[in-house]
Amino acid sequence: MKSATLIKIELLLLLVVFLVAPFTFLKPKVNEQALEDSIIKIADKKPQKVMVKKVLEKPLHDVILPDFAAIRDVKDKKKQFFDFMRPAVVRQNEALLAIRAKLNLWLEHVSLELPLSSQENQALAVLVKRYRVNNDASPLSQLNELLMRVDVVPMPLVLVQAANESAWGTSRFSRIGLNFFGIWCFRQGCGMVPGGRDTGAKHEVAAFKSLDAAVAHYFYNINSHNAYRVFRTIRFELRSQDQPLNPEILATGLLPYSERGADYVIDITKMLRQNQQYLIEDNTQLNTAIDH
Repeated sequence: MKSATLIKIELLLLLVVFLVAPFTFLKPKVNEQALEDSIIKIADKKPQKVMVKKVLEKPLHDVILPDFAAIRDVKDKKKQFFDFMRPAVVRQNEALLAIRAKLNLWLEHVSLELPLSSQENQALAVLVKRYRVNNDASPLSQLNELLMRVDVVPMPLVLVQAANESAWGTSRFSRIGLNFFGIWCFRQGCGMVPGGRDTGAKHEVAAFKSLDAAVAHYFYNINSHNAYRVFRTIRFELRSQDQPLNPEILATGLLPYSERGADYVIDITKMLRQNQQYLIEDNTQLNTAIDH
């Protein structure tokens, strides 16, 4: 039999269980209004904007450029772009034709075994070096090679390439460095570092002080770089057959100009056709130019 004390303890424990049990299964009461208010306050808080200070890249030249990006009318933009580029291209083509006239005269003399003057020989040596002609070749060979290299590029082709490479004069490289032709350079600080340049790459996009300098460099690349020998061969063959320097035919020699290869040539050809109304006069003038 249980003692009186033990019985009292058991009764006390039962009383405690009876009093506490109903509360052990109750969920904590939530102040729904307070919760709703806190959610509203969180929703009202807008994310803090991080202010990034834009750094405007200063032009590396003193040329006042038209704001091509602000011209909304497509026809007006094309006309203004071509009008802006055209004079520098005209000057370069005229300079090349003047040099060709001298080369043809020297070639005539050499073919007749007439000696060139000291001044003419010096001028020939300068051209041989500039256009990467074999210095050890005979004067006759040098002159023939120079006549293949020192020649015009049809105005429509130059203008369309400039439009394509510079996004009609709106690209960073054309605005900041007057580089309308995507010309690279490989000396640190020679131009502008491309934003998407691969790690380890060292090339820059060349910057020029004047539009004439930019156009002259484009012509020099076409007329001297080994990558464009096919272009020069096509041009020479057209000359030899007294055929017009057709921009679309010559464009097929520009495969190496872009990593896009054939797609690039197709784009240039399409642009030549689509912009004929702006370019037909340029093409006519070029094809009527006297080479001899």
